[in-house]
Amino acid sequence: MKRDTRLSDVLHVLLHMAQFEQALTSEVLARSMGTNPAVFRRTMAGLRRAGYVKSDKGHGGGWRLARPLREITLLAVYEALDRPTLFAIGSRRAYANCMIEKNVNAALSETISHAERLILERLGQVTLDQLAPAITKGSFGAHCL
Repeated sequence: MKRDTRLSDVLHVLLHMAQFEQALTSEVLARSMGTNPAVFRRTMAGLRRAGYVKSDKGHGGGWRLARPLREITLLAVYEALDRPTLFAIGSRRAYANCMIEKNVNAALSETISHAERLILERLGQVTLDQLAPAITKGSFGAHCL
Protein backbone atom coordinates (compact mmCIF):
# COMPACT_ATOMS: atom_id res chain seq x y z
CA MET A 1 0.00 0.00 0.00
CA LYS A 2 1.27 3.45 -0.88
CA ARG A 3 1.93 5.74 2.07
CA ASP A 4 0.65 9.31 2.22
CA THR A 5 3.81 11.39 2.72
CA ARG A 6 2.23 14.83 2.35
CA LEU A 7 2.64 15.75 6.02
CA SER A 8 6.29 14.77 6.06
CA ASP A 9 6.90 16.44 2.68
CA VAL A 10 5.26 19.70 3.72
CA LEU A 11 7.06 19.80 7.08
CA HIS A 12 10.36 19.37 5.23
CA VAL A 13 9.51 22.22 2.87
CA LEU A 14 8.34 24.57 5.64
CA LEU A 15 11.53 24.05 7.61
CA HIS A 16 13.62 24.81 4.53
CA MET A 17 11.54 27.90 3.78
CA ALA A 18 12.47 29.23 7.22
CA GLN A 19 16.15 29.05 6.29
CA PHE A 20 15.91 31.49 3.40
CA GLU A 21 15.27 35.22 3.41
CA GLN A 22 14.03 35.24 -0.18
CA ALA A 23 10.88 33.61 -1.49
CA LEU A 24 11.34 30.17 -3.01
CA THR A 25 9.62 29.23 -6.24
CA SER A 26 7.11 26.44 -6.65
CA GLU A 27 9.58 24.75 -9.00
CA VAL A 28 12.35 24.63 -6.38
CA LEU A 29 10.06 23.52 -3.56
CA ALA A 30 8.23 20.97 -5.71
CA ARG A 31 11.55 19.39 -6.66
CA SER A 32 12.39 18.97 -2.96
CA MET A 33 9.06 17.15 -2.51
CA GLY A 34 9.64 14.98 -5.57
CA THR A 35 6.59 16.32 -7.38
CA ASN A 36 5.67 18.92 -9.96
CA PRO A 37 4.84 22.60 -9.29
CA ALA A 38 1.09 22.21 -9.89
CA VAL A 39 0.79 19.40 -7.32
CA PHE A 40 2.97 21.40 -4.92
CA ARG A 41 0.68 24.45 -5.22
CA ARG A 42 -2.44 22.31 -4.62
CA THR A 43 -0.80 20.71 -1.59
CA MET A 44 0.15 24.12 -0.15
CA ALA A 45 -3.26 25.72 -0.78
CA GLY A 46 -4.62 24.71 2.62
CA LEU A 47 -1.58 26.13 4.38
CA ARG A 48 -2.00 29.40 2.52
CA ARG A 49 -5.72 29.55 3.46
CA ALA A 50 -4.80 28.87 7.09
CA GLY A 51 -2.27 31.71 7.04
CA TYR A 52 0.91 29.68 7.56
CA VAL A 53 2.44 30.50 4.17
CA LYS A 54 2.00 33.18 1.55
CA SER A 55 2.84 33.23 -2.10
CA ASP A 56 3.49 36.01 -4.55
CA LYS A 57 3.20 35.69 -8.31
CA GLY A 58 5.48 37.09 -10.95
CA HIS A 59 9.16 37.97 -11.11
CA GLY A 60 10.71 37.68 -7.67
CA GLY A 61 7.64 35.88 -6.41
CA GLY A 62 7.47 32.60 -4.62
CA TRP A 63 6.59 31.07 -1.28
CA ARG A 64 7.40 32.40 2.19
CA LEU A 65 6.39 31.56 5.71
CA ALA A 66 3.66 33.86 7.00
CA ARG A 67 4.30 33.00 10.66
CA PRO A 68 7.32 32.07 12.75
CA LEU A 69 7.97 28.34 13.13
CA ARG A 70 7.23 28.56 16.87
CA GLU A 71 3.61 29.47 16.03
CA ILE A 72 2.98 26.46 13.78
CA THR A 73 2.27 23.04 15.28
CA LEU A 74 2.40 19.70 13.55
CA LEU A 75 -1.34 19.49 14.22
CA ALA A 76 -1.95 22.79 12.43
CA VAL A 77 -0.12 21.54 9.34
CA TYR A 78 -1.95 18.20 9.51
CA GLU A 79 -5.29 20.01 9.66
CA ALA A 80 -4.33 22.40 6.84
CA LEU A 81 -3.71 19.30 4.72
CA ASP A 82 -7.32 18.22 5.40
CA ARG A 83 -6.35 15.61 7.98
CA PRO A 84 -4.79 12.79 5.94
CA THR A 85 -5.78 9.29 7.10
CA LEU A 86 -3.58 8.18 9.98
CA PHE A 87 -4.29 4.44 9.77
CA ALA A 88 -5.13 2.06 6.97
CA ILE A 89 -6.78 -0.48 9.27
CA GLY A 90 -10.47 -1.00 8.69
CA SER A 91 -13.31 -3.37 9.50
CA ARG A 92 -14.42 -6.16 7.19
CA ARG A 93 -18.00 -4.90 6.95
CA ALA A 94 -19.76 -1.91 8.41
CA TYR A 95 -23.01 -3.78 9.20
CA ALA A 96 -22.00 -7.28 10.18
CA ASN A 97 -24.58 -9.85 11.31
CA CYS A 98 -21.91 -12.02 12.96
CA MET A 99 -21.41 -11.31 16.69
CA ILE A 100 -17.69 -12.13 16.45
CA GLU A 101 -17.28 -9.68 13.61
CA LYS A 102 -19.22 -7.02 15.55
CA ASN A 103 -16.94 -7.52 18.55
CA VAL A 104 -13.80 -7.38 16.42
CA ASN A 105 -15.02 -4.25 14.64
CA ALA A 106 -15.88 -2.55 17.94
CA ALA A 107 -12.48 -3.40 19.45
CA LEU A 108 -10.61 -2.15 16.38
CA SER A 109 -12.68 1.00 16.15
CA GLU A 110 -12.18 1.84 19.83
CA THR A 111 -8.44 1.15 19.65
CA ILE A 112 -7.93 3.21 16.51
CA SER A 113 -9.96 6.12 17.92
CA HIS A 114 -7.85 6.07 21.08
CA ALA A 115 -4.61 5.96 19.08
CA GLU A 116 -5.77 8.83 16.86
CA ARG A 117 -6.58 10.97 19.91
CA LEU A 118 -3.09 10.34 21.30
CA ILE A 119 -1.41 11.15 18.00
CA LEU A 120 -3.40 14.35 17.50
CA GLU A 121 -2.65 15.43 21.07
CA ARG A 122 1.07 14.91 20.48
CA LEU A 123 0.99 16.70 17.11
CA GLY A 124 -0.51 19.69 18.90
CA GLN A 125 2.41 19.78 21.35
CA VAL A 126 5.20 19.95 18.77
CA THR A 127 6.01 23.22 17.02
CA LEU A 128 8.09 23.46 13.88
CA ASP A 129 10.87 25.39 15.61
CA GLN A 130 11.49 22.24 17.67
CA LEU A 131 12.31 20.39 14.44
CA ALA A 132 14.54 23.05 12.87
CA PRO A 133 18.27 22.41 12.91
CA ALA A 134 20.40 25.00 14.71
CA ILE A 135 21.82 26.46 11.51
CA THR A 136 21.72 30.05 10.33
CA LYS A 137 19.51 31.22 7.48
CA GLY A 138 20.73 30.38 4.01
CA SER A 139 23.57 28.15 5.22
CA PHE A 140 21.79 24.83 4.98
CA GLY A 141 19.56 23.07 2.60
CA ALA A 142 20.90 23.76 -0.88
CA HIS A 143 21.56 20.06 -1.39
CA CYS A 144 18.04 19.22 -0.18
CA LEU A 145 16.28 21.77 -2.33
